[in-house]
Order: sequence, then structure tokens, then C-alpha cells
Amino acid sequence: MTSSLLKETLATEAWRLMLDYLIATSPTRNRSLAQRQLTPNDARALHMLNREKGQAMGALARAWNCDPSMVTWIVTRLERGGLATRVSATEDRRLKLVKLTQKGEKTKNELLAEFRAPPPEIMRLSKD
Repeated sequence: MTSSLLKETLATEAWRLMLDYLIATSPTRNRSLAQRQLTPNDARALHMLNREKGQAMGALARAWNCDPSMVTWIVTRLERGGLATRVSATEDRRLKLVKLTQKGEKTKNELLAEFRAPPPEIMRLSKD
């Protein structure tokens, strides 16, 4: 087996295992989101947003590869939950930017801490 074929085989197997593990552990993440009445798309939005620099609605649509109406729907959900706000850009008041609120930043940080904590299956692994 050539080294490039071996590398591809190993990479394919590693990715398959990671994907299988992510799928198997998704119920834990989904419970965490459900406790906060959030969807996976809401979590993705929280992850991209911050309190300092607003993101333009159109830029979010391009980053998420979706229709702008979907961005409007997600941002509206976040606004209703007190997690985000729309503000006018200082350079062009017609342009709407989305920023996290204090509650949104706190929620984002809580989710990231939960999602980044190693699950029990990983903690049981030996150093070897």
C-alpha cells in the first residue's frame, strides 16, 4: 500500500469514527439546547456572534449558506429570548447588525463550556 493510500485510508477511518461519535453524543448536546429552548441553528448563531462587533444579516446568510429569510427567522428567535439584538450600523443606518446581549453572551459561554467538556467516554481513556 502506498503512503498516500495509507494516509487516505487512515484519514477516512479517523473521520468516520469522529463523525459516528459526534452523532452518538448529539442527544447530550440536544438536551443542553432544549433546556434553554434553543435549536442547533440557534447555537450556531450564538457561536458566531459577539457583543462587541455586530454581524450584518447578509454576511450571516452567506456564512451559513442559507436564504436571508432563514437568518431573519433565527435572529428573531434569539431576540425573543433576549439573546441578541439588531442595531443599525453607524456608517449606514439602513444596514442591520446583529449583536449578542449580555444574556446571549452568558448563554454562549455556558454552552461552549458544556460542549467543550470531555464526555465520560473520553475521560475513561488511558493516557496510552
